Amino acid sequence: PEEIRMSDAEDDYDAADSGAADCTPIEAGSVRKGGFLVIKGRPCKVVDVTKAKVGKHGAAKCHMIGVDIFTSKKLEMVCPASAGLGQPNVGRDEYQLCGLEEEFMSLMDKNSNIRDDLKLPEDAALRAKIEEAAEDDSKEYLITILTALGHEQAIDMKTALA
Repeated sequence: PEEIRMSDAEDDYDAADSGAADCTPIEAGSVRKGGFLVIKGRPCKVVDVTKAKVGKHGAAKCHMIGVDIFTSKKLEMVCPASAGLGQPNVGRDEYQLCGLEEEFMSLMDKNSNIRDDLKLPEDAALRAKIEEAAEDDSKEYLITILTALGHEQAIDMKTALA
């Protein structure tokens, strides 16, 4: 029988992109409510931060609660105040809606470049709004795309001002 050692079963951390280039280092003690933080590998908006001072020995602990900016799931993290964490670089761009091709949106940026690689959002209400707008040729619509940690998603739609 083939012998399996623990080292064989370890995760290959080099295989996954750490997303480090998409982050800015931040110390846990300086995280503020309303800021952004990577919690469990997901980009989150911080909704609550509590700091607990520990007794004679040991470091102060920080308890952070964040909401995933793409899925709206609540995530928590507890770590020493001196821990180095990642603050995701969050981008927000507006694109003009040109049309729909099955599950994908056809979008045009400010420089008239077309992109067809973004899927319709999972959010049913926004999805329906975008599908309806694609049929309406009387107005121009702007789709807001949020970008963080290599992930892009439509988060809002509004009518373009003529």
